[in-house]
Amino acid sequence: MKPGTQRGSITVKDFNVNHHDHAPHLSGEDIAFFVNVDALDRECLIRKEALQQLSGIKADEVSQFSPLEVFHAYEGKIKGVARRLVAAGVSGTPLVLTPETFSSPPRTS
Repeated sequence: MKPGTQRGSITVKDFNVNHHDHAPHLSGEDIAFFVNVDALDRECLIRKEALQQLSGIKADEVSQFSPLEVFHAYEGKIKGVARRLVAAGVSGTPLVLTPETFSSPPRTS
């Protein structure tokens, strides 16, 4: 069905995919998304710098990739980390993932 055509009493062009369906979406330069832990949805946000660090994209290459492309390429890892943080009781709404979230802990000798 083409946008703008009628379907029942709803006009298809008025139907909009947005954050209510929990699809990952841009929020400024960051990506907002949801994870489900123990049957509860939790809003999360991954900073663009964390996406860049996670993907290994260099600063001069950032413009070649959309944030959503990078998010989808690493979605399993990103959502896995977010679920573990939620399960561990980390607070914040949204739960914000930063570059430090994906940094390895310092090694001790």
